Amino acid sequence: MKSYNSVSKITSNDKKVKLQSDFEPAYLRLHRNGELKKRGAELWNIMKSCKLCPRECGVNRIEGDRGFCQASAQLEIASFHPHFGEERPLVGNGGSGTIFLTNCGLRCVFCINWEISQGGEGTPRSLEDMAKMMLRLQKIGCHNINVVTPTHYSPHILLALDIAASRGLKLPLVYNTCGWERLEILKMLDGVVDIYLPDFKYSEGEMAAKYSSGAKIYPEITQAALLEMHRQVGVAKPADNGIMQKGLMIRHLVMPGNVGGTKKVIEWIAQNLPKDTYLNIMSQYRPMYKAFDYPEIARKVTGKEYRDAVKWAKEAGLTNLDIQGYSSF
Repeated sequence: MKSYNSVSKITSNDKKVKLQSDFEPAYLRLHRNGELKKRGAELWNIMKSCKLCPRECGVNRIEGDRGFCQASAQLEIASFHPHFGEERPLVGNGGSGTIFLTNCGLRCVFCINWEISQGGEGTPRSLEDMAKMMLRLQKIGCHNINVVTPTHYSPHILLALDIAASRGLKLPLVYNTCGWERLEILKMLDGVVDIYLPDFKYSEGEMAAKYSSGAKIYPEITQAALLEMHRQVGVAKPADNGIMQKGLMIRHLVMPGNVGGTKKVIEWIAQNLPKDTYLNIMSQYRPMYKAFDYPEIARKVTGKEYRDAVKWAKEAGLTNLDIQGYSSF
């Protein structure tokens, strides 16, 4: 995930959202038949012995205990606003309607949003508050609702979405995740999420364990998650107006010294997903948070490191590449 602004101030925008006339977000059907609220309640019950993320720490968040992610059942939100730093098909003219959720189950040492994901920056909010945020973002012209670091708050998202849908929400839902997702939970999101926006950070478990708080099984967990996400929403292709409304959009952050195993990440995508799968090869890594405790990642990526990543993707036959930042090297 990426963010450069945690300010929650929202200004008005006269440009209204213009969606394809035949577009309807997936969750509206589930809202109408009561399934959306039902699934939200089922996810909520999982917090009694929490297994929402692959840590499966088992704490009773409903009773106020905090999991590995440091979240209880109390929803906490750092900010919400139109975001113009996301992928262009998500941003358009009105911005991506981001809601930045506090805490995270992966806990990377280099996290750019560490104040939110690990520092606890955020404010307790109700489901009603979250629903109002969604509707406000729609009203001011955002093109989607983009929930950032959603995994540990998936019950809250579905229940707030159900409230907002009853009041006219009709924007695509973007599930902006680190890729660290349980298959069983993702299957409960089938028909809810329109756009999956996962990271694929590492190809090697040893690197994931070192830089993401012992998450050694990250590669296989994320690979299974990507296959399920693709099954649900397919290849991401913009509508005629250039705005993305459905599909899988993968992010891979190129890191110093190839600690993310970029070539293997790309090869896996090329071998297991369609060649036109959307892949954003991200160039903006810079050392943040605890990265300076690890000399090998305590620097920016070089031009050669990034150009190699782009070359590998093209050689692998991937055709739907976002290579923003490439010309800056």
